[in-house]
Formats: sequence, structure tokens, C-alpha cells
Amino acid sequence: MALPADVRTILDDLVFGEGPRWHDGRLWFSDMHDHRVVATTLDGDATTIVRIEDDEPSGLGWLPDGRLLVVAMETQRLLRVEPDGEIAVQADLSSAARGSLNDMIVSADGTAYIGDMGTRIQDLGTDRRPGQTFRVGPDGAWDCAADDLQSPNGHVLTDDGRTLIVAESGGMRLTAFTVREDGTLTDRRTFAELVPERDDVPVAPPDGICLDVDGAVWVADPIGARVFRVREGGQVTDSIAYDDVIPVACVLGGPDRRTLLICVAADWKADALAGRRTGRIDAHDVVVPGAGRP
Repeated sequence: MALPADVRTILDDLVFGEGPRWHDGRLWFSDMHDHRVVATTLDGDATTIVRIEDDEPSGLGWLPDGRLLVVAMETQRLLRVEPDGEIAVQADLSSAARGSLNDMIVSADGTAYIGDMGTRIQDLGTDRRPGQTFRVGPDGAWDCAADDLQSPNGHVLTDDGRTLIVAESGGMRLTAFTVREDGTLTDRRTFAELVPERDDVPVAPPDGICLDVDGAVWVADPIGARVFRVREGGQVTDSIAYDDVIPVACVLGGPDRRTLLICVAADWKADALAGRRTGRIDAHDVVVPGAGRP
């Protein structure tokens, strides 16, 4: 099927892209069900950075010295890639995690905020428990930064590092926190309640998100098959609709951060995608550039 207007594909032949980040002049993302982390230019010159053979990678970030951090979803660990390519454990969260770990954002000082979905996302028949956001310091020490979240998914930080916004997929909202000097979170508040765009879509669960300089958030909504821009308070200003694939995450990248890069695929479940490579990265030019981390 034809792409939405003004949208182009920069990379295809993926299984399921997630956790996109713009870093060092390239788009980095996890090809989750293909067990690898990939980096690509906007021209589609892609390289596999590391393979995570024993788990599915998701959220990505970097320590101040440039070492890559990778969320290992089902073993509930935060991994670190050393300069020689060796994989080390930055933090093992399995003693406290309740479900699959998913998206992550890493602050300038190397503190990682990681979403625990509260359930194993490939087995939604299990009882759903409250999710949480873990805080992992650059030394690997960790704690629960925020609890009682409904399937915390995408995480973003403002430029000054003082506001964290979390996409609560199960709550159909974006939730903001103030980040204290020590990296702990306070002042929990609703940034935006999200509603479906169409009458035939019952819910609007936010997945991956990114921030722009006007303080608005771009949201990937896989159930509604759209990516949309929402201001604090809930006003939607822009929307891109799909009919052949579902968008699951997005980031503002490119030299001026005016390229919205969108991870899309035919499905998100591993069994539905077995043997299929329907995933791709789409690009859409926007007026308002990206801000914050990533």
C-alpha cells in the first residue's frame, strides 16, 4: 500500500524496530525480534552494532564515556557494551521487576530510567500488575523511581534534565515528573490524557514518544495506527495515519532534528512476525525540531 502523504521509507527488511534514538549523526534502534541493535544513516546505510542472542533488546542509551546501554527485556537486565564489543551487565533488575522491561531514557550524567511494564508483553493473558520506572545510576546502583504506573512505555527527558515524561500505555496518558538534583522523581502530574482519533478504535495507548522544542510530544499509537503530536493538556496538532502497518515508536533526528523517524511493522507480537520481515523505518519532515533526550 502507498505510504501516507509526505512519508518516505529510509530502511526496510527489518523484523520489528523499537527504541529509536538519534545519536552521533545516526539513527540507532533495536530490531527487537531479530535480537540486534542497529545504527543507520538517513540514506539507509545500516550496520548491526551488537547482537543480544539470549534476549530481545529494547531501550537504548549511552553513558557519558560513550558506552552503549541496552535494555534486555525478558531477562530484566540493563546491559552495557564495552569498547571491544563485550557485553556486561550494568544492572540486574530481575529481583524487583514484575514484567518485561521496555523503553529507557538516559540522562546526561548516565542515569537510566527504565520502564517495567508490569506484565510479560508477549503474554497478555497473564494478570496485569502495576508497572514501575527504575532508576539506574551510572555506577549500576538502582532503585524504583516511580511505582503504580500503568504499563510504562516511552520515556523522554527535557533539555535541562529536570522533567521526565512517561507514556503510560495502559492508562492512555502521558505522565510527567520533576527530576530532583539527585535523580529521584517527584511532583507526579498528568501531561496529557489521550483519546482515540476514530470511533471504531476503543483505546489510545501511547508507545514510543519524543519531544520537540515547543514542549509538545510526538506519540506512536499502534492501536490507532497513527503517530500524532500532542501539547501539554491534550490538544492534538498533527496526525499521521497508517493503514498497512502499525507505528510503535518515533524520534526526531537528522542534522537539525526536523526529521520524524518512525518504527513501523505489520504486528508487534513475536509469533505473528515469525519468518516475516515487515518492519521498516519511515521518515517525515516536520517544522518544529526535536528537543531533550534523545
